[in-house]
Amino acid sequence: MSNGIKKFSFVICISLFNALINPSFGSLSIHPKTIDLSGEWRYALDSSDVGIQQKWYDSPFAGRISLPGTLDGAGIGTANALSAKLEKPQILHLTRKFSYVGAVWYSKEIEIPKEWANKELLLNLERILWSSNLWIDGKLLGACNSLVAPHAYSISALKPGKHTIAIRIDNRKQFDISVKDMAHAYTNETQVMWNGILGSMTLEAVDPIRIAKVTTFPDIEKKGVRLVVDLINQTGKAAKGSIDLCAIFKGKALKTQPEKFKLDGVKGSVEYFYYLGDDMKLWNEFQPNIYRLNLNLKSKSSTSEASTSFGMRKLSNENTQLQINGKGIFLRGTLECSIFPLTGNPPMDRNAWHKVFATAQQWGLNHLRFHSWCPPQVAFDVADEMGFYLQIELPLWSLSVGIDTATTHFLKNEAKRISDEYGNHPSFCLWSMGNELEGDVNVLSSLVNELKSKDNRHLYMSTTFSFQKGMGSVPQACDDYFVTQWTDKGWIRGQGVFNSEPPSFNKNYSQALQGIKLPVISHEIGQYSIYPNIKEIEKYKGSLLPLNFMAVKEDLKKKNLLDKADNFLNSSGKLAMILYKEEIERAMKTPEFSGFQLLDLHDFPGQGTAPVGLLDAFWESKGITSANEFRSFCSPVVPLISFPKAVYLNSEIFEASAGVANFTDQPLLDKRLKWSVSRKTGEEIASGTIEANQLQIGYNPDLGKIEVPLQKVDKAQELFVKLSIEGTLFQNSWSIWVYPSGLTINAGDVLVTQELPVAKKALAEGRKVLFNPQWKEVKGIEGKFVPVFWSPVHFPKQAGTMGVLCNPAHPALSNFPTDSFSNWQWWDLNINSTSLVLDSISIVTPLVEMVDNFVNNRHLASIFEAKVGKGTLIFSSIDISSDLEKRPVAKQLLNSLLIYMNSADFKPTHLLKENELNSLITTQTDVNSKKKTEDIY
Repeated sequence: MSNGIKKFSFVICISLFNALINPSFGSLSIHPKTIDLSGEWRYALDSSDVGIQQKWYDSPFAGRISLPGTLDGAGIGTANALSAKLEKPQILHLTRKFSYVGAVWYSKEIEIPKEWANKELLLNLERILWSSNLWIDGKLLGACNSLVAPHAYSISALKPGKHTIAIRIDNRKQFDISVKDMAHAYTNETQVMWNGILGSMTLEAVDPIRIAKVTTFPDIEKKGVRLVVDLINQTGKAAKGSIDLCAIFKGKALKTQPEKFKLDGVKGSVEYFYYLGDDMKLWNEFQPNIYRLNLNLKSKSSTSEASTSFGMRKLSNENTQLQINGKGIFLRGTLECSIFPLTGNPPMDRNAWHKVFATAQQWGLNHLRFHSWCPPQVAFDVADEMGFYLQIELPLWSLSVGIDTATTHFLKNEAKRISDEYGNHPSFCLWSMGNELEGDVNVLSSLVNELKSKDNRHLYMSTTFSFQKGMGSVPQACDDYFVTQWTDKGWIRGQGVFNSEPPSFNKNYSQALQGIKLPVISHEIGQYSIYPNIKEIEKYKGSLLPLNFMAVKEDLKKKNLLDKADNFLNSSGKLAMILYKEEIERAMKTPEFSGFQLLDLHDFPGQGTAPVGLLDAFWESKGITSANEFRSFCSPVVPLISFPKAVYLNSEIFEASAGVANFTDQPLLDKRLKWSVSRKTGEEIASGTIEANQLQIGYNPDLGKIEVPLQKVDKAQELFVKLSIEGTLFQNSWSIWVYPSGLTINAGDVLVTQELPVAKKALAEGRKVLFNPQWKEVKGIEGKFVPVFWSPVHFPKQAGTMGVLCNPAHPALSNFPTDSFSNWQWWDLNINSTSLVLDSISIVTPLVEMVDNFVNNRHLASIFEAKVGKGTLIFSSIDISSDLEKRPVAKQLLNSLLIYMNSADFKPTHLLKENELNSLITTQTDVNSKKKTEDIY
């Protein structure tokens, strides 16, 4: 660099010249003298951009704010004027109490100490949304633009004394990175479009020769780490000196390894190999061993210190399986979409991220996918220490990839920043270019290949699924692994089959994966909507308002349904739980699978409000189930059984095959499995053991048979099948339902009919009537077993119910074994039904309700009782009349209702008018029809 250039202050943006300016790459921390810039700053909003033209930096500032922080957190911006209503935009996502999108100026007076005379300065602002510009003493020094990495500036020496630093931050969209602003790096769906500065804010003084970046490349075969050390030389002449390397493991220093360096130009790099020894420790989820490497540079004119953390691990994709250190791994994952509802921005402290990872681990997970964003440094630090496998994504969710060259250029720079800033972390395992991308495949492939050529520490993928033909169903040539929800041969997630196929528990997705030669991870499985937890409203004490939840509460109150809110939550949540269980177990039974990614273990508060989690948006329990119960089918070791159906006659034999999914890093030897079949009372009707001498890593099927004749089950009931590994905490259980064979239907005093005229005539005569019209002729909502997909707002054209709600203790159900919620025995009943909408008729007594979606909150039922004229009625919009010899559940329900109707307990109190009864049917059969329902039994 010429001496003439030294006379001027200068800035080089990280996006233009990373290696020259960034003080922190991949856990790298440099330790010169530092000024912490956090604290009180002046600020002024500049939405009209007048500051640039009018030398705004000389004008008085409008107010004061504490940084790091955001305008939202400080209550600055346009105040919310919306009220809680079930309409857009309130129902779309959480609502900002204060919002601002535009330019903001932040200013602070700093004092440069005498010791910093002639020192180069590094300004580091850890996280900003979009663009920043730096002024010092009224002079513009440069600009940065990034969503995922620090905004870092290199400043030539400032005179000792006071100076004014001004930073203009503009959080308006700079590039077209997403559809409807849904990419989670920049969105109002989860985090908000905040303006401010988060995390570390430092000004550092450095010597002319310094360490700029350290990149670690673990080599487990050679038992050491290859180091690439980037150096900066601002002396204007050749430089040389030494660098001492010393690794720290669990607080103990290993050997110090001295190395020489020589640098002729302004920048350059040197490579070293640091041998860790024969007792080198590997990194994985079970042994998350972290090394810290300290580097100490000395030359004639300068000293520089740096350190970085790393883990000894090798990722591979051999034999269609993800492997770490040569052993197969199975990812049990969920998404993290920058959901932090108190602040609306990602946390920058360890405690907050520890809560995320510790909760996920408690619930049996070992993997997080960061959907269309990259978390801050501290998230990687905590994941490293806890042994989590992370998938990072570019801030991209686009249907037009490659169309805009400026956007493509920005994304390439963002990819470099991600690699430089976070690449050393062992938890950074998988890297996708974005979510459900569409557009120019060649642009994605080129980007992946470029990244792979420079950094082999991660496995790469062009897109996390895609709806574009030729992308979503087959992997691309550049892909190292494949995330999808289907292939050309079928679905690989339950959402596509659970409503259309009868319940079975002996299936996997192997057939759909024929021909796929890469490790496969199922994409965004679950998405089973759960009724909002109204009690959660009180948790929102930060910068976001839950107007969506509040609107649901007000609507329930208006419709006299508020007292059912907890039941709606519990019943819909229990249904989601059983679906998640079967979803996960099918994945584990698929040998070609390398894992799954839930959407989501915790709630997603945006995209129409999607409360799909068993945990709320705060990573806290909704009370639906426990972590222990969830871990029974989601953990490193899971006992599994395969059996063909949920419903049996007592003349049949229950047959199952036992297996174990062993996703630890070692075979399990000399194990014994114990199984039992028991009643709800706990009484065992059969039990046994199976020897399992060697359980290899992966799914171990067909370890032994379970056969139980069911003749002892003399009445309809739910049985529990349990399988455990003796001497361990690993156990799992399943429900089956057994019904008596040869059940005789006795209508007694009840008229059972499918015809409205016949029912009305009998009711007029004062008779008891069980009216079961053809369910397709009933006005209402299509019957389904699975609940609302994702969100009834985001996807409004769906049936929209959320499962059964009933009282198992009601005498009408005394001979029909059920819980208060849908379980697998309800499948046949639900899909052969119509859900009645009771809002427009007189009050009746529902015996079996359906939970409506939270946008409509209609009073739904599929079975109710009432008085009609002189008679009494049970109306069933569930088919309990046809093919009963093939439908034992329907037959049992019919029998239970008839026993109730012939008992003294049947005393309907509410009156239903005849015209209201008429209104529930779309077509009316002629009274003189030859088909007489009375003759059916």
